[in-house]
Amino acid sequence: MKIAGKVALITGASEGIGAAMAAELGRAGARLSLTARSQPGLERAAPAGALTFAGDLTLPETRRRVVEGTVERYGAIDILVNNAGVGCYTPSWRVPLEDARHLMELNFFAPLEMVQLVAPQMRARQSGTIVNISSIGGKMTLPWATLYSASKYALGSLTEGLRMELRRDGIKTMLVCPAFVRTGFQQHAIAGIAPADVIRGRRFAITAEECAVAVRRGLERDARTILPPRAGWLLVALARLFPAAMEAHMAAMNGTA
Repeated sequence: MKIAGKVALITGASEGIGAAMAAELGRAGARLSLTARSQPGLERAAPAGALTFAGDLTLPETRRRVVEGTVERYGAIDILVNNAGVGCYTPSWRVPLEDARHLMELNFFAPLEMVQLVAPQMRARQSGTIVNISSIGGKMTLPWATLYSASKYALGSLTEGLRMELRRDGIKTMLVCPAFVRTGFQQHAIAGIAPADVIRGRRFAITAEECAVAVRRGLERDARTILPPRAGWLLVALARLFPAAMEAHMAAMNGTA
């Protein structure tokens, strides 16, 4: 895909990967529409000329307003980046269901409705790309964030299904499964605290800017799935080849061995 001139709608764009994506795609020549809860954060992150919408993406009316406003300004949406998401470090067997439902609403149902709102106009033009920001936790379950992993597995399956459903319509999908990225994600979790071993693992993390570059390159080559950094594929492979050993290792990191 040639990004220059394309309209890119990015959710969760006020900080972290979303803000880095806005900067990276802006430099590549995309016309941007950005949404997040924080208006000040959007103002800090938005490149000159970008369209911004502050609002709670768990609300259907916010999702509709963002899509309709973007199409009204630009006439189309070429790239949808579903980046907004939240973590939860409370064990799944005792997390309040209200928290679990909120997590699923933002991590899965919001991206799903954004796709449902954007897909018809992409189908009409026989082109477009849907980018869903998942996690390495959507390829291997992280026991310190089980519900988060469950939501990202669901998002990954949705992405792969959409690729097949929309293939004849000329629409592509790309799944992004970052490993550790240095952002404020852990501080924004709806409940719980990441284990100490997980927090120490941040020293191996990539920056949000490095992740955004990987996503931009993936878009340019029409990649199906990317896992930045590439070393993350080794962890996924080990989890599939030696599941019992990896489960024991991660349970120990979680303090549950």
